[in-house]
Amino acid sequence: MKLLGLGRAFYTLPVTWPRPAPFVITASGSMAAVAAGVAPVSARFLTSKEQFHAFLRAGGEPSGRGGGEDGEEVEEKKEDEDEDVGSPQSEPPAKRVRPEEPGQDGESREEDGAAEKEPAERKRARGQNKSRPCMKPTRYEQNRLCPSVTQGCAEKCYFGARCRFLHDVGEYMAAKPGDLGHSCVLFQTFGKCVYGVTCRFAQSHLGAGYQNIVNADLAKQWEGKTLVRNNLSKDLQHQLRKKKFNFKKADEYLRGLAKPHGDGGKGGKATGCSAEEQEVPNCTTAQEGLEDGPECPVRPEQGEDPKPDAWQSGEEPSSIKTAGPVTDEDLIKLRACEKKKLEIQGKLYLAPLTTCGNLPFRRICKRFGADVTCGEMAVCTNLLQGQSSEWALLKRHHTEDIFGVQLEGAFPDTMTKCAELLNQTIEVDFVDINVGCPIDLVYKKGGGCALMTRTNKFEQIVRGMNSVLDVPLTVKIRTGVQEKMNVAHKIIPKIREWGASMVTLHGRSREQRYTRGADWDYIAECARIASPMPLFGNGDILSYEDANRALQMGVSGIMIARGALIKPWLFTEIKEQRHWDISSSERFGILKDFTSYGLEHWGSDTQGVEKTRKFLLEWLSFLCRYIPVGLLEHLPQKINERPPYYMGRDYLETLMASQNVDDWIKISEMLLGPVPTSFTFLPKHKANSYR
Repeated sequence: MKLLGLGRAFYTLPVTWPRPAPFVITASGSMAAVAAGVAPVSARFLTSKEQFHAFLRAGGEPSGRGGGEDGEEVEEKKEDEDEDVGSPQSEPPAKRVRPEEPGQDGESREEDGAAEKEPAERKRARGQNKSRPCMKPTRYEQNRLCPSVTQGCAEKCYFGARCRFLHDVGEYMAAKPGDLGHSCVLFQTFGKCVYGVTCRFAQSHLGAGYQNIVNADLAKQWEGKTLVRNNLSKDLQHQLRKKKFNFKKADEYLRGLAKPHGDGGKGGKATGCSAEEQEVPNCTTAQEGLEDGPECPVRPEQGEDPKPDAWQSGEEPSSIKTAGPVTDEDLIKLRACEKKKLEIQGKLYLAPLTTCGNLPFRRICKRFGADVTCGEMAVCTNLLQGQSSEWALLKRHHTEDIFGVQLEGAFPDTMTKCAELLNQTIEVDFVDINVGCPIDLVYKKGGGCALMTRTNKFEQIVRGMNSVLDVPLTVKIRTGVQEKMNVAHKIIPKIREWGASMVTLHGRSREQRYTRGADWDYIAECARIASPMPLFGNGDILSYEDANRALQMGVSGIMIARGALIKPWLFTEIKEQRHWDISSSERFGILKDFTSYGLEHWGSDTQGVEKTRKFLLEWLSFLCRYIPVGLLEHLPQKINERPPYYMGRDYLETLMASQNVDDWIKISEMLLGPVPTSFTFLPKHKANSYR
């Protein structure tokens, strides 16, 4: 049954809709059954690989349908990728990718390059995390204008005569690439474009003599408003680089770990909270739900009597001199029951998605109904060093009302210090620990999934971070490391005891990565074990039916990862309990909004435009997996079913279905203008999760 409403086409079908065997048109025109794992596209839309690409090369001119290759294109599902990737002359040799290579669920980082290379006869271009070809900013513009000129203070250039950038605006404009459009999103939105003459849409806000025009009335409306929070200030960056930041609480906790305990155990071993629990008075209200579990042990604050046995053995630390009056904050600890609670049960949680889960993408998902958002996985050691690129992952848009950040690390000292750093410097509603990252780069250093096998360090990290944070601490884990050896049910009660407020469980092991289906029966078992601590389930949610079945498993809520990348309007479908047969023009409008958000976030100069293009292309490597509802033989689409070659209902819909990088670049050029000369792009993620 087809329903129309609010300008959208919706389809509602029973969950138990019959599933006839899918098929594909062969070279002789007959229909052949499609093997399991291929999405069931209606026969009248199916085509062959050759005709599909011929249609796109012809710019939408019909060349007939059908005439496949006796199902050969379907058999290619056994290979990692059967499409040719653009710009082969600039691509490095393809790596051998194991079946469990990460697709994208919030924990994909660069592989450490240990994978073997394939035999020459089987080499194919694929997504690659390490040593990818990329163009540096100097390749975009040979001569760049000094930022001091753009900001109107050329006479104050720090480098003076030694500056390697141009200071002559006329010389810069003579060599500047042509504008990409007649409307600057920054000028239209805020009344002023801070990139001035360097903006690639500068013709909309440049006056005589290359003067930057300002719409005073519009600019006044935004005056004093903070649109993006959690920026890294120069002063803080200087403190971190000079190691002058004061980690008072973290140092106290770590000193406690270093001292021998009364039971004769090793100094580095977390031995529970017995000594500190005597100090912290019991809460009058029951600690249940998100705050179940004892407070983490910390060294007594100044003004307290440091007499518990755990601190009497060994030399007492030197007291820290203070100046000024003693406040309540100096005397009173924040008890577990007094912490801000994370009330997100039943809400839709957008997973922390590395590379693709950037701020512009999260704005798209918020618009479609995501309730909770989380920043991309940030490495704690990089944050402690004041790296601007890592701090950029913590930025929060003002529309993100419930926002958290995810940290990755392997040791209690760096993780605890990083937690205290963020607690003092940024605004977040919760902090998440990544204990689910499966890739070698993180795993071999003891982080990610490796923490599930290092319970001593895991405990010290959770207790330490919880002791220095004023906001709830959450943990994201997998079922285990090995495929058929689940350990999450053993670890979850400990995580609750250590003081975490919530656990998110991805229903696969490290070895599985993103292949096979998520084990929701096991997630349900773990949800019962975790009670009363909330547990969110994660894995294989691509439709409202999938979400409904997940919520029936007894979880407190669901986290959506790849499903949001493939169809960000999934949040709307879940809330409206309908399938949205979204048109190609509406999907293109979403991409247009993403580019506007990207130019606003990364800038409208050449570097900002190309950074927006880069992240758009990364996202398109997931969007191409979506199959329009109106083309499916039966609903819903499954996340691990490979789309066959099909013709869309118009040229744009067919173009969006292409898994060829050249076609993704063509889409980016429709939004951001021509790519620079010698432009290359190799996607970071071209997952074989269909296996």
